[in-house]
This record gives sequence, structure tokens and C-alpha cells, in this order.
Amino acid sequence: ICSRIHIVGDRCRISGIVKEASSSMDLFYTPKYAKTGDVIPFYNEETKQFDNYYLKNWNPDAPGDLVVHGWHKITTADNRTYQEVPVNICGGTGSVIKVNGTYHMFYCTFDQNPPAQWARHAVSDDLTHWEDIPEDKFGPDGEIYRMSDWRDPFVFWNPDEKKWWMLLAARENSVTERNGCVALCVSDDLSHWEYRKPLYAPRTHQAANECPDLFRMGDWYYLVYSNYTDGFCTYYRMSKSLNGPWIRPAVDTFDGRAFYAAKTGSDGTNRYVYGWNPTRGENGWGFDPGKDFGKDYCSWNWGGSIVVHKLIQHEDGTLGVCPVDSVAEAYGQGEKTSWEFLTGQWSRRDEKALCSSPDGYGAALCDGLPRQGVVRAKICYEGEPTRFGMALHVDENFDKGYYLMFEPNFQRIEFRSGLRMYEQGGQMFPYAVEMERPLQLVAGKEYELELYIQDSLAVLYVNKDVAFGFRMYNESGKRLGWFVSEGSIRVWDVEIAGE
Repeated sequence: ICSRIHIVGDRCRISGIVKEASSSMDLFYTPKYAKTGDVIPFYNEETKQFDNYYLKNWNPDAPGDLVVHGWHKITTADNRTYQEVPVNICGGTGSVIKVNGTYHMFYCTFDQNPPAQWARHAVSDDLTHWEDIPEDKFGPDGEIYRMSDWRDPFVFWNPDEKKWWMLLAARENSVTERNGCVALCVSDDLSHWEYRKPLYAPRTHQAANECPDLFRMGDWYYLVYSNYTDGFCTYYRMSKSLNGPWIRPAVDTFDGRAFYAAKTGSDGTNRYVYGWNPTRGENGWGFDPGKDFGKDYCSWNWGGSIVVHKLIQHEDGTLGVCPVDSVAEAYGQGEKTSWEFLTGQWSRRDEKALCSSPDGYGAALCDGLPRQGVVRAKICYEGEPTRFGMALHVDENFDKGYYLMFEPNFQRIEFRSGLRMYEQGGQMFPYAVEMERPLQLVAGKEYELELYIQDSLAVLYVNKDVAFGFRMYNESGKRLGWFVSEGSIRVWDVEIAGE
């Protein structure tokens, strides 16, 4: 799903180079008239910048004279501001490496009649102009791997074997349809590839494990992939050896449902994970209601805005994420907010707002939220509340809006949009949870919250270790709120910065 919709044939050419720059104030990159799809990271050791690439999904209203299909290169020094230029390759996700002064791109293309997927190879001497090598095109073998999915090649040097390894999104020949895997091929020359059994084949998903990525950090190897069946996330596994076994950590994702097709890149000091937070509203899958109830009611699009997290490695080898420095430093100290207590027993003590609401719902309002900016706060709970947390873009009635609900009984954060509070929303979305992220919740523990907002897009970071991205369309320009149900909370150091 992440690259198959870019069905463009074997080659594409561009007649000119048109550069596009992101706004210096944007927190998350969204190209004009388009959506960002899968990011292919590449760190340029010569310029000390990332020359990343991404799959560009143009909006239906994009002016025809601006549309250039295929891969687009996005150069950045801070993982926040970008200079964009198209390149002469049309196809799906892949990887870029440099060998003996030559850049090598591995990507994929798709045939329609009959359906087929192919790994491809191109070379360049400047990272912008690429020449495909037609004779290096190859597909699955039909024995180890089904003659179907074969995409998103990721190539790296294995120093132990002294061979090149290629990982691909594939499906193994298996007795069930739960055959999504990360395929493995090896080569001595980057042109001729030997098929091997899958690097990772959990027999869990009914679709290929997309956008595979692999890196080493300390003593651990990490395998990253995305899947859209039995869940819809980017996942990771960890091992002390490239030969496995690949361990599933307790929390095996970097973000929630609104972070997909993520791959990683390192500047030699820090490693970052690049995914996309999807927009809503184009009804590309044909699932949306016939009546327009606002974009919050719509299905996710393919692609949206680039969200980048910095990876954090814990002592046990598991991974967390925090905001990249350029986003964390985009806004200085914000303004302290005012408070309006609505329900529950609220008080102020030592600049802390305290609420005890053992038998119902306690709610309070703070100042308005910016169109773009950050909300910082600290929160702690006592007792056994059913939920507590932040309300976003709520009005004086503490009614419609968006709720980040910390739920100790479930050890998670749940995101719930305002439409879920009403019968109509419940009829359209008759499931209990809209989106969620695992989070260990302990009474008396301090939780540091950072919420970064850019128009409809928002990402919450908890304790600089857990990320949760989402979208807010129907409600905007309203206030920040706090709440607790059947319990007690303390909230302090609340500040809002932005515009």
C-alpha cells in the first residue's frame, strides 16, 4: 500500500529542475499542492546534510504545469526546513548508497498487465540526475517468494559476509495468507542477486512487510518495517545478530496509526526516523460517507506531512523517540496560561492546579491554542481515575474538541475526536477506540508533555520518549482544557507558545 499506488512505469524524465523550499516556520514539512509519501533517507558525508528523497503524491487540484511525478530530493540540515528538487526516477520506495564515488539508487516499479513488481537499480554522480540500468531489473523467484509483492529494496553492506544485502517487502510461499515477510537477497557486485530465505517471516500479516530498514546501534541490530493488516503502523524488531532471532519489544512501534512507512537515517551522531502523518479528505479508498460532516469523518489519505522523531536507545536496547532539536527549539518559553475552573473540586497551590473529582468529571479551561506552536505542561495523577488528560480546541461548554485521554486501567493514551461524543459519530464509528498509544502509567509519577501543533497536524511527546501524532480538522481556534474522571490530578508549568 505504501508504494504500490505510485504506478508509473519504468522510466520518467523531467525537462527542467524546479526547486521548492519549505517555510522556515513550519514544524512538519508539507509540500505545496501535494502530500509527502515514503521518505528515503540518505546522509551526505560531504555536505554534512541529509539529501533525502520522498514519493510525492500530488493533490487533485495541483496545477498541471507544476506536477512532476516520481522521486523528489529534499535537502535538509535540521530535519525541519527543506530544499526540494525533482529527480528523473519514477517508481516506489527504495534506498540510496554511495560506493567508490558513485551513488546507487535501488527502487521499484510496477506492471499492470499482468501485475508484477520489480526491484530496479540506477546510478548517479550528483544525487539529482539518475540513469537506470535496465539489465539489473529483477523480480521474485516464485519458489521462496510469491510472484506478487517485490518492492521497497533496502541495500547495505554486511561486513561479516563481505557481501551486499538487499531487503525487500515480499510474501513468502506459505500454507496461509499470513505470509508477509522481509525478503533477503545477496550480491557481490550490486547487479546480480542471489535469493535467500526471508530475513524475517513472522507469518502474522496478510500483506508484505513494507519499507524495510535495518541499522545497528551499540550492540543491537534493529529491523524496521511497516504493515497495514492486523494493525497499521511502523514496527521494529531487535537482535544481537543479523541472523536473528528478531525480538519483539513490549512497545514495538515509534508512533501511532498516523505515522507510516517510516525509515531511518543517521548523521553519525543521532539517528532519526522519518514517517508521514496522513491527511484526510480525498476519499481515495471510497469509504467516506456520502454527506459532508467535515474531514474528521473522512478516511486517511495516502501521504500527508513528514514527521521526524529522534531515536532514543534505552539501557535494555529498546527504543523511544523525542522531538528533533530544530522542532524542540522552534519556540522559546511560552506564556503562562490563565485558568477557568468548571466542574470538580479545583484549587491552586504553589502555581499548581489541583483537581479532586472522585465521583465524576472535573474540567478546567486555559487559554486559546495557536494555529502553530507548542503547549508544554507537567501532569501527575493520584488514585485510580478512569481517565485524565488534555482537551484541545474545546469551547466554554467543554463539549466538542479533541481529547488526549490517559487511561491507567488500560496503560495507554487514547485519542478521541469530538465527533465520537455524539450519537451520529458513534453510528459511523461503532468501535470503542479511535487511536491509542501504549504508555506505562503510575500514580504519583510526573509526566512531561510537549504538544507540537501545525494547523490540523499535532504530535504529543511524553517524557521525551513516547510520540503520538494525530489530526484535528473540524474544530480549531478554541481553548486548551484539562480533565479527570473519578480521580485526582495536578497540573503545573503550563505554557503556550506560537502564533
